[in-house]
Amino acid sequence: MSTTAARRRPSAYRRRNAFLRQLRIWSGVATCVLFLLPIAWMVLTSLKQQRDIFTTPPTLFFTPTLETYINYLFNYDLPARMLNTVIVAGGASFISIVVGSMAGYALARIKLRGATTIGVIILLSRGVPPIALAVPMFLVARAMGLLDHHITLILAYCTFLIPYVMWLMRGFFKALPDELEEAAKIDGCSRFGAFFRIIVPISLPGLLSTLIFSIILAWEELLFALVLTNRAASTVPVVISGIAGDTVNGANWGALTAVGTMTVIPVVIFALLVQKWLIQGLADGATKG
Repeated sequence: MSTTAARRRPSAYRRRNAFLRQLRIWSGVATCVLFLLPIAWMVLTSLKQQRDIFTTPPTLFFTPTLETYINYLFNYDLPARMLNTVIVAGGASFISIVVGSMAGYALARIKLRGATTIGVIILLSRGVPPIALAVPMFLVARAMGLLDHHITLILAYCTFLIPYVMWLMRGFFKALPDELEEAAKIDGCSRFGAFFRIIVPISLPGLLSTLIFSIILAWEELLFALVLTNRAASTVPVVISGIAGDTVNGANWGALTAVGTMTVIPVVIFALLVQKWLIQGLADGATKG
C-alpha cells in the first residue's frame, strides 16, 4: 500500500507542476492581450477612414489608408514637436541620471546623520501635486524671459526625475559590497575616483534601466509642457491634448489616434533596442541585496 502511494506521489506532483506552468503561461498571455489591445485598437483606428471610425458595431475589416497620417503629419508641425520631445526628454534624463546617481551614491555610502530621513523626504517630494510646482515655475520663467525654451522644460522635468533616479540608484549602490571601494582606495583612488572607475561600470545595467524609465517618464509628460511652452518648444503630448480638447469641432479621433501611434512608435523602437540592458538591470535590482 505504501509502495503504491509512493509511486503515485511523483506523478501527481508532475501533473500539479504542469498545471501551474500552463496557468502561468496563459496568465501571461491574457495579461499581454489586456495591455496590447488598446494599442492595437489605436493603430487600427488610425488606419481607418473617418466614416469607418464611427460605424456601429465597430468593424475589423476595412480598407486601410494612410490619409490621416499624411494630412496631419505637417498640419500640427509634428516633426518639430517630435524633435522638441527628444531634446527635452534626453536632456532632462541625462542631467537627472548624473545628479541623481551621485546623490543616491552619497545617501547609500557616505555616513551622514539622518541620511535615511533625507532620502525619504526627497522621495516624498514626488507626492507633491505637479500643478503646485507648475504655477510658481511659470511665474519665475516669465519673469526671467525663459518661457517657451527647451532649457526651462528640461529643468522642470528634473524636479520629478532626480528624486526618482536617486531612490532607484540608492538601492543599487547599497547592494554593492563595501570591499570594492576599500580596494580602490588602497590603490590610490579618491572617493570620486572609486565612484567613476569602479561603482559606475559595475552599476551600468542599473544606470541604463533607470535612464530608460526616466526617458519614458519625460517623453509622456504633459502638464509642465502645457504650462511652460507655447509653440517653439512644445512637445508631442501638447499636440495630442490640443486635438483631444478641441471643443469647437469635436475631437478628431482619426488625427488623435494617428498622432498617438506616431508618438508610441519611437518609444517601442527604443525599448526594443535597449531591452537587453533593461531586463538585466531589472534582474539585478530584484536579486541583489
